[in-house]
This record gives sequence, structure tokens and C-alpha cells, in this order.
Amino acid sequence: QVQLVESGGGLVQAGGSLRLSCAASRRTFSNSAMGWFRQAPGKEREFVGFISWSGGFTYYADSVKGRFTISRDNAKNTVYLEMNSLKPEDTAVYYCATDSRGGVYYSAASWGSWGQGTQVTVSS
Repeated sequence: QVQLVESGGGLVQAGGSLRLSCAASRRTFSNSAMGWFRQAPGKEREFVGFISWSGGFTYYADSVKGRFTISRDNAKNTVYLEMNSLKPEDTAVYYCATDSRGGVYYSAASWGSWGQGTQVTVSS
């Protein structure tokens, strides 16, 4: 099973930026779509966006569209989440996911492998 390791989280002021990374252990990473989700305390895991295996297609939740960008470097087995114009409501643990099981991409249940998450805190 693939291992996913997120990094890059931290504390940032509102309006600031962060770039999260998700490194995958598997060579077949380049054949896999990748998703980003987040979970705030007391809330369900929420879809942020996903990127196709080639990087040619991305899709974002309305709440982050225009502020967040997902990219990938298949040579490095790494996917990125660039977050700009951060808001306090973006505060959450951010997770990357792979091994799509089919179904709707915006559902956490559609993804089979997850990283441990990285905390992002946006202060007002």
C-alpha cells in the first residue's frame, strides 16, 4: 500500500500563503489521481480539490476556487497544494489521498489511501 506524507503546514496570518506537499512512496504515483481534503475540529472531512494523474485536469471546491492551486511533479512522486489569500476558516488538518475507488471524487469514501495530515492554522 502506498504511503503518503504531507508537510508544509504551519501558522500563518490571514491573507498569507502556504504550500503543502504530499510525497508518495509508490512508483505508480504517476498513474494515480490525487485528492486534497481538510478537516476542522468538530467537522466532517471536506473536499478541497483533486488533480488527474497527468496533471492536466484539476477541480476545486467553491470555497477555495481562485485561491488554492493543486499541481504535481510525477518525477518526484509529489503533489502540491498552493494556498493563497488564506482565511481563518481555512484552519484545518489537511490530508492528501490517492487510490480512487470510483464514485464521486468529492467524497472522502471514494479514496482508499490517506496521509497522516498536516495542520494549517490561519490567525485573524
